[in-house]
Amino acid sequence: MIPEETKGQQYPLDLGHRPALGDDDFLVMPSNQDPVNWLDRWPDWPSHALAIHGPAGCGKTHLAHVWEAHVKQSGAVVHHVIARQLWAEDVAALTKNGTAVAVEDADAGVDETALLHLFNLLNENGGSLLLTGRRPPSHWSIGLPDLRSRLSAIPVTEVQPPDDALLEALMVKLFHDRQLTVEREVIGYLMRRGERSFDAVRQLVDRIDREALAAGRRATVPFVRSLLDGKGK
Repeated sequence: MIPEETKGQQYPLDLGHRPALGDDDFLVMPSNQDPVNWLDRWPDWPSHALAIHGPAGCGKTHLAHVWEAHVKQSGAVVHHVIARQLWAEDVAALTKNGTAVAVEDADAGVDETALLHLFNLLNENGGSLLLTGRRPPSHWSIGLPDLRSRLSAIPVTEVQPPDDALLEALMVKLFHDRQLTVEREVIGYLMRRGERSFDAVRQLVDRIDREALAAGRRATVPFVRSLLDGKGK
């Protein structure tokens, strides 16, 4: 446990933390129940593909990792790529042996020819494609008619905006991922004061973690109040 006070300010080494990425600790709530149900239906997806959309930080990456773990357990090969890093010359290697592929941030810019080629080869090889983005495929700026047609044929599921129960559970999980112990009163205070969005919760927990370590302080209500009031260093 970090001591309440230290003689001098400590500067933390940014060693990072490993977020928990497993089925057992994924938070299934009404806001993400439909995407979870679709992932559970794999590999029985229409057109062998699925698109998940939702706001930044809502858990799309976590959902992709949960799906990838499920695919690996079946003995299949799975690849994870960011859309902007998908190139046509890589598609053949990604689609061997009935591969499953997850493409993240597909609405933030993608080589359309490469994505269409990926669709086609995965279909030919019996593979599966998971796409994630902030917006549904119908709102993506796609120029290739064949790719638009492919995207219009796949099921689409949305991670809904979070309710208070999910935000509170997410906050507890993020503190746990960082091995930072906080009292229930701190969670309640942050829920009353903080912005109600996934990204805001993640940024707030990250800030509290870093500031508490740097100051050699526990994350108490007075400490987090000083941060939110702009008095923390």
